[in-house]
Amino acid sequence: MVKAVASFEEFKQIINSDKVAIFDFWATWCGPCRVISPIFEKLASQVEGVEFYKVDVDEQGEISQEVGVRAMPTFIAFKGGNKIGEVVGANPAKLQELIQNAAKA
Repeated sequence: MVKAVASFEEFKQIINSDKVAIFDFWATWCGPCRVISPIFEKLASQVEGVEFYKVDVDEQGEISQEVGVRAMPTFIAFKGGNKIGEVVGANPAKLQELIQNAAKA
């Protein structure tokens, strides 16, 4: 299941946990975001031990700025407060690779 992040404080709490968390940074006006979103949701339902989140960059600008998102969609994996992987763009193969690698972290 993919959860929406509602605040910067919630984001900080999530990334600083010992669990692997993967974030989809997206925007409602972003065509490629709408294309890859169902793929992200499907992959999220297939992987155990990883948490999945969505961040609307227009609603959560502080989060986007903090992690340096410059293009949508951007997928970033965190564990223990550290970035452990990133994919920029709507590339299903690279997204799957990011998730698989993060799940091993």
